Amino acid sequence: MELTTDLLLRAYSIGLFPMAESRLGRKLHWLDPERRGILPLDRFHLPKRLARTVLSDRFEVTADTDFPATIAGCATSMEGRDDTWINPQIERLFTELHHLGHAHSVECRLDGVLVGGLYGVALGGAFFGESMFSFVTDASKVALVHLIARLRLGGFRLLDTQFVTAHLTQFGAREIPRGLYKAQLADALRRPTRWFAALAPEALEAEIRALAARKA
Repeated sequence: MELTTDLLLRAYSIGLFPMAESRLGRKLHWLDPERRGILPLDRFHLPKRLARTVLSDRFEVTADTDFPATIAGCATSMEGRDDTWINPQIERLFTELHHLGHAHSVECRLDGVLVGGLYGVALGGAFFGESMFSFVTDASKVALVHLIARLRLGGFRLLDTQFVTAHLTQFGAREIPRGLYKAQLADALRRPTRWFAALAPEALEAEIRALAARKA
């Protein structure tokens, strides 16, 4: 069966997601883990040091301004990550999803150069985080904070991280059983939301400050 954007969206709506065997691999696998990683939007932990970096405006942060470059960055090999599950087919399909308004990116630039970011898929009130990358310290973390702010302001209910890593644990990510995840997913899909590619700087800063002020 040919993998299309429509099939991708239907798969996400029932809790499945695809991964390639490797960057050069042609075979895709559908995953439905027994325990699913989520990052609760109402319990996000923003470390004080990172909050200062985000609010310092060291990085220029945008959304949906260069999705192809962002997913290409996520597919790039780097120290500690020799290979990736993002093959050319994944890049093509998710870029098509972006053109359809279902896949989004958050980009971090330093002196005009893209140095970090992330991308994912939005369906109803669920956002499925796919991958992130960072060529300089804190770039992907800053992108994540901006993503959280946008999701909260847009009324999203679920941020799916697929798996939980030590990197994500520091922000409050946790695993939940498959059945509970699918119940939360079904509820989130029914929720009306709005993805904010552009937001007033004042609104973003206020939300980020609220995150920073929240006790862990």
